[in-house]
Amino acid sequence: MNKMDRMLAIVLELQRRGTARAEDLAATFETSVRTIYRDVQALSEAGVPLIGTPGQGYSLMEGYFLPPIQFTPEEAVTLLVGTEFVERYFDQAYLAKARTSKSKIESILPEKVRREVEKARADIRLLMGKIDKARSKEMEHMSLLRRAIADMKKVRFSYVKATTTSHEKTARTADPYGLLLVNGSWVLLAFCELRQSIRHFRLSRMQELVLEDKEFERPDDFKLHTYVPPDNRHLFVQILLDPCMAERLEEENYYYVESVEEQEQGLLVTLRIRHYDEIVSWILSWGSDVRVIQPEGLKQRVLEEIQKMLQHY
Repeated sequence: MNKMDRMLAIVLELQRRGTARAEDLAATFETSVRTIYRDVQALSEAGVPLIGTPGQGYSLMEGYFLPPIQFTPEEAVTLLVGTEFVERYFDQAYLAKARTSKSKIESILPEKVRREVEKARADIRLLMGKIDKARSKEMEHMSLLRRAIADMKKVRFSYVKATTTSHEKTARTADPYGLLLVNGSWVLLAFCELRQSIRHFRLSRMQELVLEDKEFERPDDFKLHTYVPPDNRHLFVQILLDPCMAERLEEENYYYVESVEEQEQGLLVTLRIRHYDEIVSWILSWGSDVRVIQPEGLKQRVLEEIQKMLQHY
């Protein structure tokens, strides 16, 4: 990033955050604190009303705003496609904001840029499937959960954990820390009182969701964007796949796969899991192109499921 771009970005960052220390700005723009000091001095000399407060950082004088920003066609397409994504994956409140944002962006584009944007967008389409029952349930829960996260209020719900043998339903009370979009599905990251640990809950499996009046305290050192869940996948599994399945295996990029080794008999795939049930359905999806090598317990588990399937035919 060159100096002029960085100086503009500093002003935009201060407009967004309100106050920021030189150290924080240096980390954001991947430069030195000394460089930030020089940029701030140059901005002040250019007439930007910056205020430096000892111990707090820099801020813009109240009431100062940059004039309207001119977007390039590529920037406008990026923003407009982003609003379409929000319309599809967020709740009604964000859907409405996405549509108004789209209108505002389109309204400030010069006619020439608007034509270029329309042409570019005609060649791009987001195909994300229809809004099914699971997606509708996610949207219903999201508004309440966003409020619970912002207000740091506990939530209570019933959680259905689907396995290949049953649908276990348990009552949960949790401290909601944040929302994650994982492979197209929304997941709540929360401290579960029942399990006494941080857990992941798929919104589509939550029922009877209630916002509690009781507040909770989020750990000071918890940061959603840097959180790494503990690795409790202690079971190693090996399967043998038909070599013709190599491309599909690569495309799926399955989370549990540890390694793939080409052998004379086929692809030896090593996986690491927590329990058999989280992988049985995936193994069965390969049909006759897969064979479980080990452990014996998983072989038996897959065989039991196949026998149940045969009873339907």
